[in-house]
Amino acid sequence: MTPIYKFLSKHNIPYERVDHPPVYTVAEALEHVPPLDAAETKNLLVRDRKGKRHFLVVVGYDKQVDLKALAKMIGVSKLGMASPERLMNHLGVEPGSVTLLGIVNDEAGAVEIIIDEQVWAAERLKCHPLVNTSTLAIWRSDMEKIFHITGHEFVVLDVPGLTF
Repeated sequence: MTPIYKFLSKHNIPYERVDHPPVYTVAEALEHVPPLDAAETKNLLVRDRKGKRHFLVVVGYDKQVDLKALAKMIGVSKLGMASPERLMNHLGVEPGSVTLLGIVNDEAGAVEIIIDEQVWAAERLKCHPLVNTSTLAIWRSDMEKIFHITGHEFVVLDVPGLTF
């Protein structure tokens, strides 16, 4: 049993799991992830200009995040995507596997969590179990429990999206 499943079991956090081929993009996830009754999420680890603050931004699959507008909204000068090294250092994941569950690896509490209000309105959320070959559906109340256990605060915002 991998550490994430041990964590979930230890804290009595139920989940529904589906296995699938590796998915790296939203298009691949839509094609290969079997249906689950849960909000379909996209997760981005971003950092401020100086790399001092890190944010895990969780939005619906179909939202393109406007990083410039989000930076202004949260009071930082600029946001950029975190490098693969930062993903591994802070969340213990590789590109394509970014997930809310990565916060269990953020023992330093360096990552701030921002969840889009449309995602948070769902009863359950989809997330990878630290690898992109499975997807879990976890109750929103159990995600809150995980945040509490790991000592992470979170904010729910209307994350600005790009318009085309």
